[in-house]
Parts: sequence; C-alpha cells; structure tokens
Amino acid sequence: MTSASPAEVRGQTPRRRRGDSRRGDSIFFNLSRGAGVLLLVIMAAIAGFLAYRSALALGKNEGNFLTTFEWTPDAAKPVFGIAVLTFGTLVSAVIAMVIAVPIAVGIALFISHYAPRRIAQPFAYLVDLLAAVPSIVYGLWGVLFLVPHMDGLTSWMDQYLGWTYVFSQSSSGVPPRNLFTVGILLAIMVLPIITAVTREVFRQVPRMHEEAALALGATRWEMIRTAVLPFGRPGIISASMLGLGRALGETIAVATVLSTNSKLSLHLLDPGGGTFAENIALKFNEAQPLGRDALMASGLVLFVITLLVNGAARVIIARRKEYSGAAA
Repeated sequence: MTSASPAEVRGQTPRRRRGDSRRGDSIFFNLSRGAGVLLLVIMAAIAGFLAYRSALALGKNEGNFLTTFEWTPDAAKPVFGIAVLTFGTLVSAVIAMVIAVPIAVGIALFISHYAPRRIAQPFAYLVDLLAAVPSIVYGLWGVLFLVPHMDGLTSWMDQYLGWTYVFSQSSSGVPPRNLFTVGILLAIMVLPIITAVTREVFRQVPRMHEEAALALGATRWEMIRTAVLPFGRPGIISASMLGLGRALGETIAVATVLSTNSKLSLHLLDPGGGTFAENIALKFNEAQPLGRDALMASGLVLFVITLLVNGAARVIIARRKEYSGAAA
C-alpha cells in the first residue's frame, strides 16, 4: 500500500502540479497576446493595402474626391468622388438605427423582464434565428414585398410631413426604391443582432439591485428605469454599434432594393442615391484597373468611418464605466 506524501496529507498541491499550472498560464497568456498582435497586424495590412491602392487612383483623379458627385473613373478623363456615397451610407444607417434601437431595447426588456418563461424562450430563439437569415433573403423580400407596400406610407409622409422638405416627394408615381426604404430594410436586418446582445446584458443585472428597488416600493417600470437600464447602458451602446457596423457595410440587400444614381438629393423619398458597399459590389466586376483602385479608395473611407464609429463607442462606454456593474 503506497503512503501519501506529506504535502498530500496536509492538503497542499505538489510542486510539480503548481509548475504545470504556471506553465499552462504562461502558454495561454502568450497565445492570447499573439492573437491580439496578429489582429493588429492584419488590420494594419488591410489599411496599408487600401491606402496604397487609393493613392494610385487619387493621383489620376480629375475631380475632388470628397465633393464630386460623379463616378466615372474609367472614362478618358477620370472623375470620381464619394459625396453621394457618404451621404447615402450615413443617412440610411442613421434611419436604421433610429428605428431599430428603441424597438430592440423594448423586445429585450419584454423577453428578460416581462414575458413568462414559456413565451420568452421561444421568442428569444426566434430573434436569434432571424439574425442568421442571409442578406440576399432580406434583399429579395425587400424588393418583392417591402417596396410595393411602401407606396401608402411614402404618400402619407409626403402629404403630412412634406413641409419638412426631407420627407417631400419631388417625383410621384415611381417605386419607392429610395434611401428611406433602404433604412427600414436595414433596421429589420440589424434588429435581431441588437436585441440578442441587449437581452443578454439585461440578464446580467444583479438580482439584488432589482429586488432592492422593488423592496423600496418601485413599480416594475421604475425598477427597470433605475436598476436595469443604467446597468445595461454600456451594453446597449455596444449592441447598437455592432448593428451600426452591419448597417454601414451591408451590400446585397441595399443593391437589390436601392435605385442608384449619382444625384445627391435631400428628398429621402425620391429614388436614387448610393452607399459605399453597394457601389463596390455593383461596379467591381466591370471596372478597369483605375476603376478598381477608385473603389479601393472608397473602401478605405468606409474602413475609416467604421473605425471612428467603434472608437466613439469605446469612449462613450469608458465614460459610463460606473454603470458597468463591475463593482456590483
């Protein structure tokens, strides 16, 4: 019969096992650090490649890249600019976020704090399933169902909100394949992503915070307003930025629904406009070498916009770190 070592009798871990644990921690730390460095190297390589190809195109551009509406890089006199693309990308993304974020927060609250469990679980599964639907399916649904059924809404907005100039129609009787319709489609696409992330954040609220608010006589809504929403605010911001990233870079669905042209119009209900991703997808195959370099330049702008959006989100979250629940 083998006798136990003194360290095992005292309940202590043998020295060999402690060494193995330290060795495993060191390997995991180095692998994690290497993965982080590799990610930075990949991002720097992407930025460098886009910057190099952009410089080749901008050196031959006969127009102002930031303010020109026209996109003819393969003409005898190359002229191209991103004014229309920037406007269309930002406007459609803003419309999508204005519609999607409040609805997503409401759905997340319903699943996490209002719905019975037998209803909440299937509902949450349905929301997660919608996030996995391919973009082309949303695009086909948008062009075959959403666009034909937008006539009534656009006519109503033109009649009652046309005084705002933004929601007035300068041309009637044409299919509403415009930035407003694209914004609604993008809102439907990003809604499951924002809802799923926000729901999980709300589920992490410390139970003691909720019970303390209820014990003080707060109603369910007052408890949510004072305990749940402040705790989940950084998570809501992160989920919104995740959805905004998809809205900024969506390609196939936008290309299917939007009627593109090089005209910049503040009438959001008029057909026309364009986005960075949609323009790259539609024109890349037929573009000549200079045209592809010009598309790379527009991709670099979209890359920078995405970095700025994510950087702004990190700043906002850092300023509200007292609500993160880390000290709960």
